[in-house]
Amino acid sequence: MDTVADWMGLVHAHWSPAEASSWDAVGLHVGAPSWPVARVLVTLDVTSAVLDEAAKQQHTLVLAHHPLLMKPLARLTPDTPAGALALRAATSRIAVAAAHTNLDVATDGTGTSDPVVRTLGLEDVRPLTTEIRDARHVKLVVFVPVAHTDDVLDAIADAGGAGQGLYERCSFRVGGMGTFTPLEGASPHVGHVGEPHLEEEDRLEVLVPRRSVGPVVAALLAAHPYEEVAYDLVPLLDGATVGFGRVGRLPVPRTLKDVSDVLRHRMPAPQLRTAGENGRMVQTVAVVGGSGMSLAGAALAAGADVYVTGDCKHHDVLDVLSQGMAVIDAGHHATEVAALPAWIEALTSDARGLGLDASVLASGVDTDPWG
Repeated sequence: MDTVADWMGLVHAHWSPAEASSWDAVGLHVGAPSWPVARVLVTLDVTSAVLDEAAKQQHTLVLAHHPLLMKPLARLTPDTPAGALALRAATSRIAVAAAHTNLDVATDGTGTSDPVVRTLGLEDVRPLTTEIRDARHVKLVVFVPVAHTDDVLDAIADAGGAGQGLYERCSFRVGGMGTFTPLEGASPHVGHVGEPHLEEEDRLEVLVPRRSVGPVVAALLAAHPYEEVAYDLVPLLDGATVGFGRVGRLPVPRTLKDVSDVLRHRMPAPQLRTAGENGRMVQTVAVVGGSGMSLAGAALAAGADVYVTGDCKHHDVLDVLSQGMAVIDAGHHATEVAALPAWIEALTSDARGLGLDASVLASGVDTDPWG
């Protein structure tokens, strides 16, 4: 049977925790990696009703968008809503995990801003914001005597390094001269104790997934001929590719009312509210699924005619209107729950590719607090 570790590996390989915001709490919240998983129940929120649903079948993993434990708990007791739910899940052996901002920023169509993009048929779509984050890889730099470079590269590749996309044994090398003087007690591969030595070496550079650094370094040390190996692990940043929201253009200009009506009925977003003149023509649309008024400035800077998000506050909307941009509050729940079908489809496809057997299904519980 699948395990929690299997499923967390799948989730983190596709929606990396490295792409989550630094303040976020993603990953496994309740449960042990060894717990068996027969069913994955996907939900926007973890509520008591969702745990009721999960308890109907043994070995259920609840995979939520909104984290159950957003802040560290001082104690695990039923004295707080989050503590009560976590305690209940733990005692019932219901595993709980979350993919939050790492799902929000996904660029494969599973992001929480993508349902609005698809519903409106936006074109020329790009991220609304871009942020510099820690990359999924580090750079490994090692200095190798020329005759052994290929052997070391092979060892690194076999351990999970030196790959990039559909390519393997990817490296950069440049020749140079290494110098060292072996001291008393050393057993040098080349050179003699007490004598300065010059050796032709390659500077070998490869990328290594963060999760593979340990095995790769162990393989490197085993394959390298030197008694003391000079190598560096360089953290990398990933810029201008990860960001919240989307901005794009309607194929043809439409009235603000037309856009609102499409979202209200096709998302569906029955509680949608519109701020702006109904007859105003709009074409550039900015979107942030969930709660996005903090990014209204980015929408204005992008030249958006209308900003679609949720959880819009009175004074914030007045400020945005005064700067010439209309606002559609489609609701926090409505904009994000619309992303779950694409997420479930991707989870199911990834599971097939990995040979996992647990079923993936949407929770039947409506967690919209406004009904």
